[in-house]
Amino acid sequence: MSDSYLNFANSPMGAKLAAALGLPKPLVLDRYQPGQAVIQGTVLLGGTAQSALLPVLAQVFKSVGAHTLAHRQLPQWMALANAAGLMTGRWGMEDQAGEKVKALVFDATGLSDSSQSTALYEFFHDAARSVLPCGRVIVLGRPPEACVQPRQATIQRALEGLTRSLAKELKKAITVQLVYVAEGVQGELESTLRFLLSPRSTYVSGQVIRVGAAVDAAGAPADWTQPLAGKKVLVTGASRGIGASIAEVMAREGADVICLDVPQAQDSLNAIAQQVAGKAIALDIGATDAPQVLADAALADGGWDVIVHNAGITRDKTIANMKPHFWEMVVNVNLSTQERINESLVERGALKSGARIVCVSSISGIAGNLGQTNYALSKAGVVGMVQSMAPHLAELGITINAVAPGFIETAMTAAVPFALREAGRRMNSMSQGGLPQDVAEAICWFASPASGGVTGNVVRVCGQSIMGA
Repeated sequence: MSDSYLNFANSPMGAKLAAALGLPKPLVLDRYQPGQAVIQGTVLLGGTAQSALLPVLAQVFKSVGAHTLAHRQLPQWMALANAAGLMTGRWGMEDQAGEKVKALVFDATGLSDSSQSTALYEFFHDAARSVLPCGRVIVLGRPPEACVQPRQATIQRALEGLTRSLAKELKKAITVQLVYVAEGVQGELESTLRFLLSPRSTYVSGQVIRVGAAVDAAGAPADWTQPLAGKKVLVTGASRGIGASIAEVMAREGADVICLDVPQAQDSLNAIAQQVAGKAIALDIGATDAPQVLADAALADGGWDVIVHNAGITRDKTIANMKPHFWEMVVNVNLSTQERINESLVERGALKSGARIVCVSSISGIAGNLGQTNYALSKAGVVGMVQSMAPHLAELGITINAVAPGFIETAMTAAVPFALREAGRRMNSMSQGGLPQDVAEAICWFASPASGGVTGNVVRVCGQSIMGA
């Protein structure tokens, strides 16, 4: 559905009126187009003398063809960048900011005490006004739970408050993320940096992501523009909305897509499958025999590489007014069915080595929502499933992650009453709703063979909604 206010606020007359009345002026977000560079613009680096990830950053920026600059607090970047064959230089003068940049990246892995936080202040104080619209900010740290010294864990945990606040302060559709990188796994970082620096992450902001040791040996794809080439991907709920967009983006990335939805959606399901040159399976995943049917289909297909659990339903009522079958139906489709399907596919060996499981949760499962106790329980359960199953599946070389969409422009949200729809659109740092493509791009990042070090994560695709953390 078209956002009339977004279009109006970006027209010549609308922009003047919005400014005069103090109304929000949401920017038209940059979104990825096939063939587009990872980042179009300069990256400004900051850190400390003890920053540990600079060598891998130099290799990643070389790989993506980025131009970099070094903040005055990071003189060691020049030698590292030159050794990697990067175009680089120094940014600004002692008392004067440098050129506008597309991204800020601060390596905070060297911070071991809260007294060292001045380095963060100096970098962001100098550079905050120099980020271009739709820019990117990434802070890299160490997982607090893995820090040996309490003071190090304290300052590393403090980075979450910094990044979430920056995401609200910088405005101009600038996204801010915190990436905790475990010791010794620097080689697993490229997939995540490519996603977060690019227009693919345009509606992801204020998030905390953990990168650990790879669960498999897949490594980087032969072609970063087609990372899913030859991969067989099942997408449930694929006949419309977010599911259809997931199928489209997966196919764009080179995957062979199997589209699944209920038999009642057969016509639209077939149309999407034809559009992506994939297959269609008409099946009610809530049925008792669905896990067995899917495991049989996967084995007959030689095994599947990626499962995207997108199918879901709502039956909204306050719990006092809710009929028992509404409760049971939502929990079964949104949560219990995913558990049964995962178990069946894993137990029968229907997932290939290096498989990826990606689930769709919701910010309602994180923050709760009036009249959605059944839905919120099921979506919070998806979060629990991802976090609890990640270590078990890692032993089998399988990752499991989830996205938690916020207000996404679909036929379902178009039916929401006007006042609630406008609130959903404006009550986030982007002042607008997301698109199905935004959810699909995040899922593709999780699904990539290069994302073997990313598991157990739940990433909100909500423009940093005010709902929840």
